[in-house]
Amino acid sequence: MKKSVLVMATALSVLALSPVASAIDGLTLEIGHSSESTTTYRLGAQFDFGRTLWQSQSGGVHLGGYWDTGVIRWSGLDATTFALAPVFVLSFPVQASWTPYIEAGIGVSYFTKTDLDHDRDLGSKFQFEDRLGAGVRFASGSEVGLRVYHYSNAGLKNPNNGIETTALHYRYSF
Repeated sequence: MKKSVLVMATALSVLALSPVASAIDGLTLEIGHSSESTTTYRLGAQFDFGRTLWQSQSGGVHLGGYWDTGVIRWSGLDATTFALAPVFVLSFPVQASWTPYIEAGIGVSYFTKTDLDHDRDLGSKFQFEDRLGAGVRFASGSEVGLRVYHYSNAGLKNPNNGIETTALHYRYSF
């Protein structure tokens, strides 16, 4: 647990002190549970696309997105992952105070080790990150939701066991 807190604190410090910090549109904190029965902790930073990609004729439903970069700590596996993904968000405004949404993205990730335990070998440190999520965004810009992640090297190298995590997240937008 102490190592997880240290990794998260270091990542947050690097983000806060870098010139990129002024371009960040939001920060996400997540806690999850992996397919290997371990707890995952994720700190992410979001950079909004800055435009609507599609909008319904009524103007309510719209498609947007953001770039997401994150650091994930797999506590029981003693591994850390660094990830980058474009995420597309379909929003369904129903009230001015809250908006439900669904999201999906495919990005890249780097694991600090490939042999996670006695029967889970990812095959390579490079993995693809697939994600699906749903949640609610509030008028303040903050949001809560649930995400499911799958990591796999897409068969580029054997073995290709992959790993999953399901996580609750909170995003604070600037």
